[in-house]
Amino acid sequence: MDPFPTSPPDQTPEEEIAREVGLWRPFTQAVRDLVDASVLTAVDEDEIRAAQAEIEQIVSRLRKEQLSETLGMTHRPNGRRRPWGNPVIGVRNPIAPPLVVRTEATGRAESDFHCGAAYEGPPGLVHGGVVSLLLDQMLGQAVGAGGRPGMTGTLTIVYRTGTPLGDLRCEAWIERHDEVKTWAKGHIIGPDGVTAEAEGVFILPRWVRERMAAAAAGEDVPPVPGLRIFE
Repeated sequence: MDPFPTSPPDQTPEEEIAREVGLWRPFTQAVRDLVDASVLTAVDEDEIRAAQAEIEQIVSRLRKEQLSETLGMTHRPNGRRRPWGNPVIGVRNPIAPPLVVRTEATGRAESDFHCGAAYEGPPGLVHGGVVSLLLDQMLGQAVGAGGRPGMTGTLTIVYRTGTPLGDLRCEAWIERHDEVKTWAKGHIIGPDGVTAEAEGVFILPRWVRERMAAAAAGEDVPPVPGLRIFE
């Protein structure tokens, strides 16, 4: 399925997007802080019940007007999307740590970030599923930065040791590619070195391949943003 033509493009000016980021980033951080405080709070039962009532009121306020589709469904005129709902990097998603990713056009991505109590699996360690989530995102960021965007086909995680809660670093890079597949690798680094490694294969979606075939046949089709083998 080609996702781009399904709805009118988001024509919001870049200045307005910057203003919205300034609005949502601190709001989302406040909700993130609420989650962390909820996990670690030691207040008495009366405080818990009072806080619950206040939180329920806030939820009711926010439910008064809701979007009709998820954040990932809207797209810019150039086909790119605002990944604001992404659970790893999303500006509006308090589940996200969040990761601020730095990329290079050579197909590399890196991020320094913090995982607090909300991400705990084994005592004092980041949940293994969260480790996988982070690495999947970072490998995807690397292949996208290298002009090879695609969907995760396979993802193999090697857990070298437990990943401690706290300050962490993740690095990812493209290893090789053919016309349809891109192989990428990456790892998470804790205070004492690499804790987990990943290798993934990313596949160009069918609708992208169909556009490529149409373009090769001389049909007038819009290019796919960031896809270098298409351009």
